[in-house]
Amino acid sequence: MSWMIHHVQLSCPAGSEPELRRFYRDLLGMAEVAKPPELAARGGAWFRAGSAELHLGVEEEFRPARKAHPALQLPDPAALQALADGLVAAGAPIRWDGALPGYHRCYTADPVGNRIELLAPIQGT
Repeated sequence: MSWMIHHVQLSCPAGSEPELRRFYRDLLGMAEVAKPPELAARGGAWFRAGSAELHLGVEEEFRPARKAHPALQLPDPAALQALADGLVAAGAPIRWDGALPGYHRCYTADPVGNRIELLAPIQGT
């Protein structure tokens, strides 16, 4: 059997959609995906870049995911550095971590505190 991940679901508090759009769409460059009408009524927002799709769903007793996280891969270290620089300029936290062999990577947090990993393969590995 061959498995593929369709999407990763993260939680968000009600009313945080404008901040999430600014982060995922405007800063990370992901496209917003229209939610089906029945699901749109629940709030939240969906985003996609390449085959990576993130669904942000409203949770009444929201607590950010600070350990569990999606890892979004960029094509190369230069793209990762440019994205990290843009996030820092926008006031987002960046923490670099060299513990994954073969990759440059960092962590950030979305506006509601969910952990997001960004990584790029080291060329020649």
